Amino acid sequence: MEQQSETFRISEGGERLDRVLADRLPDTSRAQVQRLIKTGDVTVNGRPSKPAYQVQSDDVISVRLPEELEPSVEPEAILLDTLYEDDCLLVVNKPAGMVVHPSYGHTGGTLVNALLAHAPEVADVGGLERAGVVHRLDKDTSGVLLVAKDEPTRAALQRQFKRHQVLKTYLALVEDRVEPREGVIEVPVGRDKRQRKRMAVVRDGRPASTMYRVIEYFPAHSLVEVRPHTGRTHQIRVHMAWLGYPVVGDIVYGRRRQPLLQGRHFLHASRITFEHPLTGEKMTFDAPLPPELMAVLSRLRSGR
Repeated sequence: MEQQSETFRISEGGERLDRVLADRLPDTSRAQVQRLIKTGDVTVNGRPSKPAYQVQSDDVISVRLPEELEPSVEPEAILLDTLYEDDCLLVVNKPAGMVVHPSYGHTGGTLVNALLAHAPEVADVGGLERAGVVHRLDKDTSGVLLVAKDEPTRAALQRQFKRHQVLKTYLALVEDRVEPREGVIEVPVGRDKRQRKRMAVVRDGRPASTMYRVIEYFPAHSLVEVRPHTGRTHQIRVHMAWLGYPVVGDIVYGRRRQPLLQGRHFLHASRITFEHPLTGEKMTFDAPLPPELMAVLSRLRSGR
């Protein structure tokens, strides 16, 4: 088995190389990342570097991962909820509980495994572990997700994301009555200094912006429409918790015991709008709330 390699270009400079790689490789610890840098398995613009190197905009970083870190990715005949498909792209409604990319604890049952069986050509789009996926949803977040079926489409969609031309809308049920009724949360998000698997609002984090608007109040909860302007890891969950209104069912950033909803959190990617990379047509796709989330709202509306 050959070593797994990843190469990517930096869009925003200013962070340490080891921090950038820890964010890009969430299943690899910072200590592992630093070892990879020190052993020469990481290059910046074709040259070895140091963990403390401050990355610059347009730096090209290449990483060679040892064989034991490489997950085996096989096609699996998993039924996909397809919202749209043509020769260029695929729009799917991801269920909660499904991991998007294979990782070292999730080598099967992922969206990528399903995509490789549904559209084998995606294996050549962005690498086998990416399989054409151009953005992510957390494991326990359901909803609409874009997949490119060829490399030009992936590049075009990534440019739209980078330029903030893709509009993503989420529905979240959060604790308590949100005040004010609408607003913008603009605080930086980065790795939690004490718990590396968590994100947090940190002074030296990456800029993050989230718009929210309450669409329905309940006695002790609020149903909120959320539009992230940036795409930081766990951004909506971190921002709403920081504001004092954690997402219902979020055991990482909210309450660990939640009688309303168990087994997932109430965060759903309900809509996405983008331009078709080939035709230029503006396209919008909606993913309906799954039954378990509809049941929670029905319970709240009935006062039970």
